[in-house]
Amino acid sequence: MARIFEYFVVCGIGPEIRTLDGNRGFHGTGIMYLSSLLDQYPSLNHTLYPPPPPQLPTCVLPAGVQFYASGFDSTDPSSFPRSYPIVLTEGDGSKIYVSCIAFRDPVCEDIAEAYRIPANSFADKCICFVSRAPSFGILRDALEEIFLLCFSKTGSSKPLWDVIAYLVSNVPLPTPGKDRVLFAIENSLLAVEFPPRDGLPHADISFQPLVQCLDVDNFIKLFTAVLIERRILLRSDKYSLLTLASEAICHLLYPFRWQHVYIPLLFFSGVDYIDAPTPYMMGLHSGVDTFGLTMDGVVVVDLVHNLITTSEEIPQIPEPEYSSLRGDILKLLYPNVVGIDQMKAGSFSEQCPRSGSRPWGEDHDLHLRFIFLKFIASILGGYRNFIENTANQIFNSQAFLKKRSRSTNQPLDPMISQFLDSQGFLYYLERGLGSEENGDNLLDKIQDAIGKGQNPFSVLPSFLTERDIVTISDPGFGISASGAKFRYDRFPANIRTEEQDEKRKQILAAASGALEYKHTPSSPSKIAGRESNTENLSPRERAAERERMVLDIKVKLQGLWLRLLKLGATDDPLSSFEYGTILALIESDAEGIGGSGFVECIREHIHSGWTCQLTEEQFIAVKELLKIAISRATARNDMATVRDALEVSAEMHKKDVNNVPDYVQRHLRSLSIWDELRFWEGYFEYLLDRFSNKSTNYATLVTTQLIIVAMHMAGLGLSETDSWYMIETIAGKNNIGYKHIIQIRGFLSHIRQICVGYWGIYSGKSQSVSSFGLTSPRPQDTADSTQQSSEASVVGRSWVQSMFSRDRATSFSRVRQGTTDSGPKKVQTNIRMLRGHSGAVTALHCVTKREVWDLVGDREDAGFFISGSTDCTVKIWDPSLRGSELRATLKGHTRTVRAISSDRGKVVSGSDDQSVLVWDKQTTQLLEELKGHEAQVSIVRMLSGERVLTAAHDGTVKMWDVRTDTCVANVGRCSSAILCMEYDDSSGILAAGGRDAVANIWDIRAGRQMHKLVGHSKWIRSIRMVGDTVITGSDDWTARVWSVSQGTCDSVLACHDGPVLSVEYSIADKGIITGSNDGLLRFWETDDGVVRCVKNVTIHNSSILSVNAGEHWLGIGAADNSMSLFHRPQERLGALSGTGSKMAGWQLYRTPQKAVAMVRCVAFDLERKRICTGGRNGMLRLWDATINI
Repeated sequence: MARIFEYFVVCGIGPEIRTLDGNRGFHGTGIMYLSSLLDQYPSLNHTLYPPPPPQLPTCVLPAGVQFYASGFDSTDPSSFPRSYPIVLTEGDGSKIYVSCIAFRDPVCEDIAEAYRIPANSFADKCICFVSRAPSFGILRDALEEIFLLCFSKTGSSKPLWDVIAYLVSNVPLPTPGKDRVLFAIENSLLAVEFPPRDGLPHADISFQPLVQCLDVDNFIKLFTAVLIERRILLRSDKYSLLTLASEAICHLLYPFRWQHVYIPLLFFSGVDYIDAPTPYMMGLHSGVDTFGLTMDGVVVVDLVHNLITTSEEIPQIPEPEYSSLRGDILKLLYPNVVGIDQMKAGSFSEQCPRSGSRPWGEDHDLHLRFIFLKFIASILGGYRNFIENTANQIFNSQAFLKKRSRSTNQPLDPMISQFLDSQGFLYYLERGLGSEENGDNLLDKIQDAIGKGQNPFSVLPSFLTERDIVTISDPGFGISASGAKFRYDRFPANIRTEEQDEKRKQILAAASGALEYKHTPSSPSKIAGRESNTENLSPRERAAERERMVLDIKVKLQGLWLRLLKLGATDDPLSSFEYGTILALIESDAEGIGGSGFVECIREHIHSGWTCQLTEEQFIAVKELLKIAISRATARNDMATVRDALEVSAEMHKKDVNNVPDYVQRHLRSLSIWDELRFWEGYFEYLLDRFSNKSTNYATLVTTQLIIVAMHMAGLGLSETDSWYMIETIAGKNNIGYKHIIQIRGFLSHIRQICVGYWGIYSGKSQSVSSFGLTSPRPQDTADSTQQSSEASVVGRSWVQSMFSRDRATSFSRVRQGTTDSGPKKVQTNIRMLRGHSGAVTALHCVTKREVWDLVGDREDAGFFISGSTDCTVKIWDPSLRGSELRATLKGHTRTVRAISSDRGKVVSGSDDQSVLVWDKQTTQLLEELKGHEAQVSIVRMLSGERVLTAAHDGTVKMWDVRTDTCVANVGRCSSAILCMEYDDSSGILAAGGRDAVANIWDIRAGRQMHKLVGHSKWIRSIRMVGDTVITGSDDWTARVWSVSQGTCDSVLACHDGPVLSVEYSIADKGIITGSNDGLLRFWETDDGVVRCVKNVTIHNSSILSVNAGEHWLGIGAADNSMSLFHRPQERLGALSGTGSKMAGWQLYRTPQKAVAMVRCVAFDLERKRICTGGRNGMLRLWDATINI
């Protein structure tokens, strides 16, 4: 059930007090403090509801929190409670509507005692209702009733938080145009209803404040600036006016939407946002000083003084539309003056409603909105004739402007030209005509009505339909076992859990102990000088003094760290004040508090949700500071700080020109501590203690922690030989078996190869590394990895033998001898590198014979490969054209292409831009754009009958009819992103899985969901459906076999040591093949009703990305760019086909030599024995395994 109230939130001063500048503690009543989230319902740990936006506490009290000596005073208007709305915008553009009441409330006694705040002090507090529905009126009414109920003299019949809980949990959203929901708060009856969907969007605000603050000319000038997407800054001394004016102007844009930054009420400390170079609409309180800001091109709208200023001229609306718009607004605002010469009766007076001299009401709001909608219809007259659904453009702006210029006998108008280039207009066209949320396009209806000479108001729906009354009653009101009333002298706190209460006590205890240290010296050298004054202190007092000193340094480091992250592109990081101060704190501190505190600041920032991405300038500064902190800690034998620095360096990174992350850890290789076995042994013991679990197998626990150690070694760039020596030493001391040692060795080699693929061969202390991660026996192997000997695979196998040999040098010398004596051999395979993409290849599809077969015979495009990339393009490749394989490039997406499918005549692609594009395969023209998903499209599937199935990260599966460009069915919805999907066109059964770890089965033809297959504990990565069987592979390291008809799990396949990324079913053998992150390929078959593994293949050293099985051929593609082709020989005449294991009969046919690259996707053409991989470097690697025997 959708609810009108999503959250009730209380914000104000919490147990951890900070000023707006980040300083901890109480600094007096004249300072503004950060607001904190104090209470909420539903609770923060509620599993069914997402948490409220993290910026909510800051936004609901934009000025911050202030302390006062007194509370409400009837003679002091500044102490009166304030009620105002705010609007928050999430990353996807959706809005969150909040109604707020701010008031002075007594400071909690425990906070006042801990921070030495004067007794009987008051501080700002704000209570809020949060909703996804734009119902400002009911949000405000309900919140005011809660506030009055709390402080009423008669009291409430129930505890206040019980009243709040009942409201949030039980008041539903009314059905638009149908329901009126009635509910009560104590003795006050409230009602909420929404208008029909086929009219203008719901706007529960009054447009009167906007038209009262600005005269008509300034009103039109503001609308024009918003329409052409300038930077808009509204100024007022009233919070409510800023929000209401912003929302009003957005509603007047209908049917267009504001596509840029939208902050109707900007918090005071965010004033620097005003210098943002991109379009925005913000509201800022008049009391905030903007001195020192550039403000170039910003349209500043002073709502208090009816003044608009800007350094760039705003183009005027052309005639005759300007005069018509201005006249219509004047008629609405001043009907008695404008219409003084009009007749009181006449047919022409019915062309628009007459508001007369009645007070402003909802009919005035509707009339004003309609005036602007009619204006937009006028300036865009005939626009539908200029829509071009091509790959190059959506709308022919030049042709439209020329047509308008000829019809008005005026030159090309700059205002309309800028509007046609706006994001709002383009997004309106991209959404598709008639695809508004209300299901109707009023703009087109008005244009049609004007063209037919009809009254434009006739297109609006009637609001006279009778509403169904839905009554929500609280049986607990007025009933109390003791008849007692609940009265409060302050807004009560919600009941805390023991964990919350204990955390609060710890914070306050730390604050209480640190308060007296507020005036201690700030630098470590001064602190050292003060030690002589503390010699006479008791041991307990010395410990307290040191704790205060540590806290003081950490507080200063936190402020410096946050300012360091604000370094701009023009700043020199190594000469900045922040860098110099942090460096002084690290170098001059003999006890290491500066270094450990700096690393701890970074850890806390990471744990708070920081993305860890640094700019080039920040990266330089952080890298040098960490080097110094680690060196100082090493000299003090402070291994804890070195360990923490190692872990944070593996998180922080910058992006290079190819958008590849470059981690700080890689630049710390020059430090000698990494070559010491004692450090890694200590770090391993730390990991073992940290993650020890009695229920975990000891060997598995040791292996897991050694893999973490190996990852850090590879990230630092330690040589392969040194890394393996230290890991093998630690493993030997912990007595784990050979199986786990092999797993660790394989992982180390794999992660080393990934690092080489990312950044190339390490410089400095690292040695030359071959493509298999071992010390190269020949220098030329490293120089040209693409011309390796066919015997290089011997090196890849020899490391297994070397682990059990006492003399490693002997085993390596044998390898050296074998590789140099044999000489290079030609391999009977053909590898082609297909270049064309400028970004990583993210989607790959092979056009199969089944897709393009028709009665005439095979089509020439059978065997084509189609690729998609982060460069937003789709490319078609023809392997038969050697040297010129690129057949066509399809452009139209604006973000990364994630999925591709095709049939005889069309190519369909899905992208992160939430759209699905359909192309003509022959002409390469864009045919259709399917819009409807609200997140990136992850899967597309072309079906028979001109239908397309799509799935996305919004959890929905949709079916589209390409001929009509419409969504014909919303097949189903999962609770999270969909990552894999299978569809049987013959039965109409669809299976999908994803991040919710549930496999959903739908019968599309019956229009129902058949089953929710629950059993996996982590993401489902792969799915395969054949007949009545569904196979799923998951991140929980298992694959499962399900029955479609029964909805039950028949088998669990649990032999992999990593996520199962690919599953396949061999129809001929009735067996299962699974590929995992552990690099293993396992073959399974059913024996007496039990599925068992009959064969393991270990030729791949990296994650198995894809498995594809045909009747006689099996293709495998792995993430390290390795490929393999398996063959199952046909049974000879007279052979006993019913005996032995069929799945074990698959034999390795060919595997090409491997090149160092990271692969994102794989596609197979088993009929022609071709495998194609797409890499991070934008290249496709096409392997043709066909040879003459």
